[in-house]
Amino acid sequence: MSAAAPQAAAGQAAEVAARRSYGRLVAILSARTRDIAAAEDALADAFARALEHWPADGVPAAPEAWLLQVARHRTLDAWRHRQVHDDATLTLQLVAEHYQRDPQGGETVPDERLRLFFVCAHPAIDAPARAPLMLQTVLGLDVARMAGAFLSAPATLGQRLVRAKARIRAAGIPFEFPQAADLPRRLQDVLDGIYAAYGTGWDELDGADGSTQRGLTAEAIDLCRILCGLMPREPEPLGLLALMLFCESRAGARRDARGAYVPLAEQDLGRWDAALRARAEEALQRAAALAALGPYQIEAAIQSAHCARRLGAPVPPAALVALYDGLIALRPGTAALVGRACALAEAEGPAAGLEALDALPRAQLAGYQPYWAARAHLLGQAGQVEAAREAYGRAMGLSASAPVRAWLAAASAELGRDARRWANAQNGPT
Repeated sequence: MSAAAPQAAAGQAAEVAARRSYGRLVAILSARTRDIAAAEDALADAFARALEHWPADGVPAAPEAWLLQVARHRTLDAWRHRQVHDDATLTLQLVAEHYQRDPQGGETVPDERLRLFFVCAHPAIDAPARAPLMLQTVLGLDVARMAGAFLSAPATLGQRLVRAKARIRAAGIPFEFPQAADLPRRLQDVLDGIYAAYGTGWDELDGADGSTQRGLTAEAIDLCRILCGLMPREPEPLGLLALMLFCESRAGARRDARGAYVPLAEQDLGRWDAALRARAEEALQRAAALAALGPYQIEAAIQSAHCARRLGAPVPPAALVALYDGLIALRPGTAALVGRACALAEAEGPAAGLEALDALPRAQLAGYQPYWAARAHLLGQAGQVEAAREAYGRAMGLSASAPVRAWLAAASAELGRDARRWANAQNGPT
């Protein structure tokens, strides 16, 4: 075996552990100390030590347990070297007791992760920081990777997260599952965090390692299932679960055998997962039975309509416009407004869609790739070839996915020759 082989094996094991267990380890480490930043520092030190020791000593049988033990020792050492008040000393004792009682996290993992999601949704934390804090703290996503999901520059998002963590530490925000009366006002933020995690994983499908993408999207779906069980009378978790399952049912058809991107209108229906789609429909029906309509239920209904139309059901274009109108009335957002413009174009023609896009605030859309893809398609349909090519260029520049860029380039090249190409903005989470 070459000298580089143990180093490579250690690096791969550390990467897998980070993907599968980063959030769970941070949740366990910070559950007692209430200091997310310190937990992340301790875990980073543990990973650094792993890359030093594992090549020589071998990858341990339980890498996550090894990392947790090293990180906890670092946390305890840090506490011992500080002058602390009595209440902090008590916290140290609790950390030590927790370490002795549960060295590997055990079966508490799902509850700990979800508890940390609810902590990040605490009303004392600035609202724009809550969902990004969940993704960074619980799922281990870095700022550069998730900034696009929040239409924010990485530096701006990073500063927002630093302030949020400092607020948690300074205010002593408790790492406790909220009382029943507090759940409803935190639920929307938790759902948004779960969906942002799913959307980030979905976006990684093109050009990313399959296990990485599957791990992130599967974790988001798993968290949502847990939430549905914890709050069975709340319809919106069911709506979000349905939405993600509809999208997931089509994930296998987003690329062809050569790895090229395939939009919804051109996907091979034989590669759709019928079982997942049936589970999505069942979750959506359960949500509807609770008779409290919410935005995630409407988004799921939009995805259901897209799937049904692709399968041949007679869903009129005006019905999709009406669904988007309902979504915007409950929760206006950039994706919903762009989606409505696309639906309107199908119902009334490209001029109507372009008029709707032109009415949107351009400053907020400058970095939003689906807007430029939709605009390019509608301009092409309207015969404005040069403007369409310019919009396709903007869309390509804003896409991090090589297969999507290639598809957009092909669509641009075919302008004037094949007006049937459809830059479908609904091929995934809205």
